Amino acid sequence: MHTRVIALSILALAAAARAPGADELQAGQPAPLFTAKTQDGKDFDLASRKGQWTVLYFYPKSGTSGCTKEADAFRDSIQVIRDQGAEVYGISTDSVESQAAFHKDQQLTFTLLADPDGAVTEEYGAKMPVLTMAKRWTFIIDPTLTIQQVQHDVDPSTDAQRVAGEIARLKGGAQPHAAQ
Repeated sequence: MHTRVIALSILALAAAARAPGADELQAGQPAPLFTAKTQDGKDFDLASRKGQWTVLYFYPKSGTSGCTKEADAFRDSIQVIRDQGAEVYGISTDSVESQAAFHKDQQLTFTLLADPDGAVTEEYGAKMPVLTMAKRWTFIIDPTLTIQQVQHDVDPSTDAQRVAGEIARLKGGAQPHAAQ
């Protein structure tokens, strides 16, 4: 009984600490700048993407079925996205070593970023409550490093094709769109 009360208390505190919608990034806001390690152990700095379209997709765990579907879909659609002038970066709270293994196993042709302490994931509001894992969220960031779209709870099988279409739409001069 005592263990159950403690567990329920922890869950309640976690929910209260991060109420839905609290501090979530929105379209039109500057993208939080960060540095992270790539799957190759190299430094990645979001500021270096100024002048280019960037797709930053957060996912829970390398090698799991949904995350594999999403990574494979981005791999298979990467040329369509690159034809729109954008580059894709997948980010999770996995280690550099886990990201390297996932990148190799799935033969990915885009960069994965490691966020083992969850700092970037937290900054983007994509951290799951209690767990150090990311929610499945996708951000489209324009060349001025402004968030143009935030997609929550994406479908891992169709996110890549949706992203390609959204970048084309956004480049056509449409206003930022906060998709849910």
